[in-house]
Amino acid sequence: MHIILSDFDETSRFYPLTLSRPIAELRFGITTLKQKWRNLLNQGVFSYDTAEHLTPYFSKAPENSAAIVINATIVPSAELTEGILQLKAGQQLMWQSKCIAYVRPENFDGDRAHFEVIAFEGELIHLDHITDLFSKLDKVLIRDFDEAAMGTSVELHPTCIVIGKHPVYLSKDANAFATIFNTEEGPIYIGAGAKVMEGSILRGPLAIGDFSTVKMGAKIYGATSIGPHCKVGGELNNVSMFAYSNKGHEGFLGNSILGEWCNLGADTNTSNLKNDYGEVKLYDYSAGRFKASGLQFCGLIMGDHSKAGINTMFNTGTVVGFNANIFGAGYPRNFIPSFTWGGPQGMSDYRIDKAMETAERVLERRSITFDDREKGLFVAVHELTNKSGL
Repeated sequence: MHIILSDFDETSRFYPLTLSRPIAELRFGITTLKQKWRNLLNQGVFSYDTAEHLTPYFSKAPENSAAIVINATIVPSAELTEGILQLKAGQQLMWQSKCIAYVRPENFDGDRAHFEVIAFEGELIHLDHITDLFSKLDKVLIRDFDEAAMGTSVELHPTCIVIGKHPVYLSKDANAFATIFNTEEGPIYIGAGAKVMEGSILRGPLAIGDFSTVKMGAKIYGATSIGPHCKVGGELNNVSMFAYSNKGHEGFLGNSILGEWCNLGADTNTSNLKNDYGEVKLYDYSAGRFKASGLQFCGLIMGDHSKAGINTMFNTGTVVGFNANIFGAGYPRNFIPSFTWGGPQGMSDYRIDKAMETAERVLERRSITFDDREKGLFVAVHELTNKSGL
């Protein structure tokens, strides 16, 4: 059976993070949404239904094949997975007015109006807004920890201190020395090959991805998720960081999301609370303007391959697009479009050939080739952002 993780035409609602990936490839908790579905369904051939500019770079199921189509904004659970697997062709699983999943027959014409509706009555976590990636992170991390078949934890080094009722899970080949773990609010997961250097203070719920490094004296508050191959230091509070990104030095990052291959220079700081304690407004790509977020605490949302120089100061509710390079004294504006270069004194276009040269060097440092697929994706995002002013 083909399993299609569908954006349900909502890809642009999660820009800039979905400029370069389908919704199912968003990291939410210990794993991506796709990895969660794969782990729980444990069967089928997975593919995507996503934005047109992404389709050539992410596998698509045959048009006329029978398939289970799942709303990629939904966070899977064991109960939800069981309900989906019981569906028959021509049935759809609904939660309130939201379609969770449906089973399409062969030669499906795209019309679900005649499909039988099956109601889901259980608890559901879903991505309704991009900020849910940090504001709902606590629930997702705890669910991930409960549902992951992780086996036996490696014993912590005797120099570590654990305070609290929840467990600390240390994966194979991970290590932590002279670290304080506080698990009163939730568990802490340290991935395979990860390193937690001495003097760090970590509070759950928290996940440190495979082969990531927590640098000396780091202070990390939950709920926070650090993806694989990242470096983090300084102070973090309620942060979702995707793979291969760095915030390796002093400075504060709170209520924020960093995509892949991002880098924050030393002493970069992010405001997550307005001086008047008011509601934070965020740039909305779909609307093309700033809109109320419903949040009092909201820091930085940064798309893939974007960078910030040393001492960069991000104001409350800043959105940075794909492959922007930010530097200079003062506060840059609250929305920085993709493929731009500069700072408070002004921004200019970041030429795609120069942008790809930088990306190639960055990936090479991690022994990864900037191949034709990556180059093609860069060009596709560049063409989209040029055409749409993103």
